[in-house]
Amino acid sequence: MESFLTRPKRKFTPEPPQSAEPEESTEIKLALLSSLHPKLDQEILLDILLAHDGSVSDATASLRVPSPIKKGRRGIGYQKSLMQYAAPSNAMSLTKKKRKPKKGSTLHLYDPGDVAEYTPCTIVHDFLPPEEANELLKELLEESKSYEKITFKLFENVVSSPHTSSFYVESYDEIRRQKTEYHYNGASLTDVRRITPRLARVKPKVQDAVNKEVQERIKTRYSGGKKLRYQPPDPWIPNAAFVNCYTGPQQNVGWHSDRLTYLGPRAVIGSLSLGVAREFRVRRVIPKDSDNRATEDPDAEGQISIHLPHNSLLVMHAEMQEEWKHCISAALSIDPHPIAGTARINITYRDYRANMHPRFTPKCTCEMPCVLLVVQRKKENLGRYFWMCHASNVPEKESCGFFRWAEFDDDGNPLPSKAISKPS
Repeated sequence: MESFLTRPKRKFTPEPPQSAEPEESTEIKLALLSSLHPKLDQEILLDILLAHDGSVSDATASLRVPSPIKKGRRGIGYQKSLMQYAAPSNAMSLTKKKRKPKKGSTLHLYDPGDVAEYTPCTIVHDFLPPEEANELLKELLEESKSYEKITFKLFENVVSSPHTSSFYVESYDEIRRQKTEYHYNGASLTDVRRITPRLARVKPKVQDAVNKEVQERIKTRYSGGKKLRYQPPDPWIPNAAFVNCYTGPQQNVGWHSDRLTYLGPRAVIGSLSLGVAREFRVRRVIPKDSDNRATEDPDAEGQISIHLPHNSLLVMHAEMQEEWKHCISAALSIDPHPIAGTARINITYRDYRANMHPRFTPKCTCEMPCVLLVVQRKKENLGRYFWMCHASNVPEKESCGFFRWAEFDDDGNPLPSKAISKPS
């Protein structure tokens, strides 16, 4: 207990108390819970306490299982669902409340049920047969020895990504098209490769699993059991894969949403993790002019950390890129993987839509291909898509200021632009 009380404290801002229970510090509440449930890990107790808005009595009442973590199973990816700690009378209310992580805190999720409940993602553990996952990992570790860092401009400075990557497509004709017709961060890709044999074998398994998870989410999580507006109704068919290699605990990628330029609105992405486990963090994007003044802070609702063990498939659903941001955070230390050591290989399978090919997307007045973005930070026009010049992200280039609203039908198919306007 002494080591826990002296370690850096996690911020916790409880809701105003609804009962006469005295307001104690988080450490005291955790100490009380720990004395009542000595077999439970402190991190588990903290998450249960957060789930019950800081109420020790409610948290204690919800604990029905004396020892939820089996001996020897405390590694990343093995925590049981937080929902099991809810008493039967509380289980439905917890689901309906859609609990949010407190400002400044990080809610750590391991269980697939919790991931689906609190984030725009679903996760499948032990996705591939173990031998197949290990062979794919070995193949890509060898490939990654020649991966490159991506260079781009950030706040007037030219920077390189802290990890390496490569882009895989299905044919040599597509390699040529990617190198001559598509642009990423304002430049053409130089490292485009033919899909490897094991990547090709895994692709249909990812495709089937992602489509299954998409239909399940539509049925159980979306209003009226209907797809979102702009979400394509057709099956998701991946035709390209970005493969990223993170070597060591400090290699990371900052907060971002994936570009929709060639994926179109409401894009779905299947992300397969191999090698060492890392944290995938997500946070909701909240408009700055929201009625809640606290939402001026981008971390107003806190962060959610999804732990990605070896051989796990994460599905980023149709609300992810428009409404959330995500990152791979740096770590102080990580548990080495027996094959990969401290390296993580991440494969993001993507569906590059034919009607979003560069020949159908606008170019700005400086002849740079435009990038497709969505309004996230302002209530005015929130969720509306637009095309704009992307030259400001290219080294030695300046934006020409081109701007055009993007129009799509309810299935996400592009419509002829109705108007061209300039930002005020």
